[in-house]
Amino acid sequence: MSMKIKAMVLVSSFAILLFMLAGEWGGVSASSNDGAYRQLQVYSEVLSRVRSEYVEDPNIPAVTVGALHGLLESLDANSSYLTASEYKEYKSLKTDGKGDIGATVSKRFGYAAVVSVIPGGPADKAGVEGSDIFEAVEGKSTRDLSLAEIRNMLAGQPGSNVTVSVVRARRAEPQKVVITRDVVSIPAATDKIVDEGIGYIKADAFNKGKSQEIANKIKSLQKQGVKKLILDLRNASEGDESEGIATANLFLNHGTITYLQGQKVPREAFNADPAKDITTLPVVVMVNRGTAGPAEIVAAAVLENARGDVVGDKTFGDGSIQKTIDLPDGSALILSVAKYYTPSGKAIQDAAVTPNVLVADEDEAGLPDEDQANAPQSEPKKQHSQQDDQLQKAIQVLKNRQG
Repeated sequence: MSMKIKAMVLVSSFAILLFMLAGEWGGVSASSNDGAYRQLQVYSEVLSRVRSEYVEDPNIPAVTVGALHGLLESLDANSSYLTASEYKEYKSLKTDGKGDIGATVSKRFGYAAVVSVIPGGPADKAGVEGSDIFEAVEGKSTRDLSLAEIRNMLAGQPGSNVTVSVVRARRAEPQKVVITRDVVSIPAATDKIVDEGIGYIKADAFNKGKSQEIANKIKSLQKQGVKKLILDLRNASEGDESEGIATANLFLNHGTITYLQGQKVPREAFNADPAKDITTLPVVVMVNRGTAGPAEIVAAAVLENARGDVVGDKTFGDGSIQKTIDLPDGSALILSVAKYYTPSGKAIQDAAVTPNVLVADEDEAGLPDEDQANAPQSEPKKQHSQQDDQLQKAIQVLKNRQG
């Protein structure tokens, strides 16, 4: 296929994408269609000027792919465009069950941000930490890659290596870190008694079966005589939303846990089933900026149903479902089509979850403001005792609460 034909195909794909986003296939008004046509005219004019007047003969396919990446990244971190070759690799990774690095990675402010790291996983063993920035993967700047591409590059055969350039506080330059991929195992939920009458449960992710693990821990602690519970969901960002919903239901006998809704996805409410509520003990849920996805559903449900307190720092903000759309040239569009909402109607993806008892995370400043994000950076971290401060605050909140 000639470069000219490839460019035409890519431009056509871009046009299709604009029509989809404008609602052309959903029966929207004529004025909306006019707006889509105007945007296509602007794009066509810009492309024409680039081809005819740019300082040198441009690589039009690369320009178009860059435009697609920019368009989708302006929507949200989870929406991506994959070229035909990238899409082929993406599909093979989903079916082959290959290894991974054991870290949740999203895009924030243009670069790949590590949300959290699975304890004992490859990234953890290599010294990667939550709040690290991957400036580059295998020498390619993550600013120029979609999230789907980044995840493709981080995955691979168990035993193989991937090199990332890590930006972290206290370092003048990015540090190259080699991570050996492996099949990642999620640690089981753990429990202990942290104070008189107060039980503590820690979950690192919401993989299949995690809600039942937590239920078993609750029952065990109750048999040991605990009167109050702490559910630690700090740095829990992986997993299935259904497990988060089921976990929230362990503490709720009524009310809305969450609901899912999108432009073309009808509202689907997930309400507490009283038959699945197993405890009435006072509860505190602990969260931080590494808390995302299913764990955020749990925290929001407990807080907004007035079932318990949420202690810690504001969560990451990730709660949507994606649809993969095949495009004519073999490429694909991964598009967010619905979001999860808190019981009060806040989109978790946009608003995250703010604790009612705030205790700053150890990296108090967090990621930089978007206006300051021309280059990856992070602020100095505090000592790890801050994590203990959060736990001590959770214990104090429970001691002050009548059970």
